[in-house]
Amino acid sequence: MQRLARLTQVIISEARRTMFTAAVCTEICKPLEFQQKKDHGLSPFDDEVLLSVKYCGINFADILVCQGKYQSSIPVPFTPGTEVTGIVQEVGKNVKTLKKGDKVVSLIMSGGFSTHCIAPEVFTWKLPSSVDLRAGAGLVVNYGTAYLALTRKANLQQGESVLVTAAAGGTGLAAVEIASKVFKSKHVIAACGGPEKGNIAKSKGATDVIDYKQEKLRNRIKDITGGDGVDVVFDPVGGDMFLDCVKSLAREGRILTIGYASGKIPSIPANLLLLKSGSAMGLFWGEYRIMNTPVFLKSVEDVLEQTRLGNITPHIGKEFPLNKINEAFQYVMGRGSTGKVVISMDRQESNL
Repeated sequence: MQRLARLTQVIISEARRTMFTAAVCTEICKPLEFQQKKDHGLSPFDDEVLLSVKYCGINFADILVCQGKYQSSIPVPFTPGTEVTGIVQEVGKNVKTLKKGDKVVSLIMSGGFSTHCIAPEVFTWKLPSSVDLRAGAGLVVNYGTAYLALTRKANLQQGESVLVTAAAGGTGLAAVEIASKVFKSKHVIAACGGPEKGNIAKSKGATDVIDYKQEKLRNRIKDITGGDGVDVVFDPVGGDMFLDCVKSLAREGRILTIGYASGKIPSIPANLLLLKSGSAMGLFWGEYRIMNTPVFLKSVEDVLEQTRLGNITPHIGKEFPLNKINEAFQYVMGRGSTGKVVISMDRQESNL
């Protein structure tokens, strides 16, 4: 009987060791490698769930950590990827809010570019029925960042005017949609490069578009606002554009620095803030996960609620299969992408 019981345990254990594929960073600043493994150890702890990952959104931080340029580092080898959607396969014994088969979106520390991952219950949410798994991979980080920036930091009020730079990017489009559809802003001005990106911003509610490749930012803002300037600037770009944005603030205007897609961290001319009685503030949304978890969680819950109300619909600009992740990283770095770029775990275009 003991031998039979032991044999049964072995058979069950082997059955659970399904193959999974992961994109692994084995060396900093080198292309990711693809590894196929059996999921030894992929059993959730008491407060975790095991996910069958369907999509993982690419965030710029994923690229930076693989280049050794992020604020925190991860020892190699590691699998990057933090924003995933998938199906719950197994739950830990203390998990209360999720069950096997649930369609979810989750934020993890790493491991998202893989067919399976472990996720903490507290940072895993059921997706609204109106959002599929593909779109869900562009929901939490972009919209959570934009929502917390515009509410907690900028204190955006209904009817105020908003300027969004890099407005066709992931966080930019999120800010446009939130300002337009949640706060009913008087002017939602989208600054982006080219008519195609401008049309995407308009589809999310931008009232005006500035093609910064063809037009002077400050002149167009004066025209649009009748010389009053904008109440809030949402800027993920930095660089020289930041100074033009500060100069375009209205009285008691607020400028949010969200990131530096230009590659240049700007200096803030304090005298301009003084003359306009303005404010400059920054937001590192991911840090709230640790330093103020309740605020972080509320930003996600608010986003999910706005999604249920129909005010938020993520835009997926392009999808790559897992085995094309290095090409996907290059595509994002080329700054030609719009909305969110996602990796599909189910699609395959060549042998790994």
